Amino acid sequence: MKLVLTQISLAAAIVLAPAILLGQNEVIGMPKNAAERARALEDHKTSLPREMNGVGIEEQLGKTVDLDLTFVAEGGKVRKLGEYFSSGRPVILNLVYYRCPMLCNLTLNAQVNVLKELAWSPGKEFDVVTISIDPTETSEMAEEKKSAYMSNFDRPVSGGWHFLVDHSGNVKKLAAQVGFKYNYDPAQQQYAHSAAIMVLTPKGMVSRYLYGIKFKERDLRLALTEASDNKFGVSFEKIMLMCFHYDPSAKSYVLFATNVMRLGGLLVVLILGAFLYRNWRYEYLTRQTRISSSTPLIPVIPTSESHP
Repeated sequence: MKLVLTQISLAAAIVLAPAILLGQNEVIGMPKNAAERARALEDHKTSLPREMNGVGIEEQLGKTVDLDLTFVAEGGKVRKLGEYFSSGRPVILNLVYYRCPMLCNLTLNAQVNVLKELAWSPGKEFDVVTISIDPTETSEMAEEKKSAYMSNFDRPVSGGWHFLVDHSGNVKKLAAQVGFKYNYDPAQQQYAHSAAIMVLTPKGMVSRYLYGIKFKERDLRLALTEASDNKFGVSFEKIMLMCFHYDPSAKSYVLFATNVMRLGGLLVVLILGAFLYRNWRYEYLTRQTRISSSTPLIPVIPTSESHP
């Protein structure tokens, strides 16, 4: 009898165990609402929080942004984006928001740090345009943020760094044009976005993306050189671009061995050519000297016509 009861208990435990576990999941982990449960399952599949889905950078290299888009600038004036490209200089573009508790500040701090290392200055060799992705932020917030960062910048920027806010929803259009994807999380009242800066040509074409919360001075310098549309002329940076290429997988400029070998070969040819030319010229001058010294002097005999 005890054996029969034990077997019945074991069978009941096997049958009821899944129901008990499902009940525990309903109470502890899984939402009761069907729509919320479906969303939770989808989040589990993607292994990302729901607010991070669709967030990231979709590079739009070679695409030109709409320079007629308008934004609210310092002092509350509405200005076209193209006004910040009229100088003919490349532009560093930031898409952030000024009330961001962490990532935006880290990105801007990293940008200030690398600009301090750079020999060039905003307003001279390039410009910086920072735009808020939060349509509720005001130009007063932008001015406050600008003052905070300019006080930490150790050189005059000559009006080369501008802090703007949205106008008529244009920041969303601009973000789509440069491939900057972000989401708003109403529960946290924050924006989910990536950490990156974009470098654009003087004509508004997307030239390069730099990622992270720490930028290399070399990467920014080469990115600005690439985007300068040959405004810098022949310079050391142009020569460096022969040796360094941007590697998308490394998201940085890396040494390009083939071009280094070509450049080295060219230098060898030039040095060898100069050496051979020097030797040839030396031998030529020596031979000419010998010829001139071995030629006998022929006396000039006056004729009768010379003395009337």
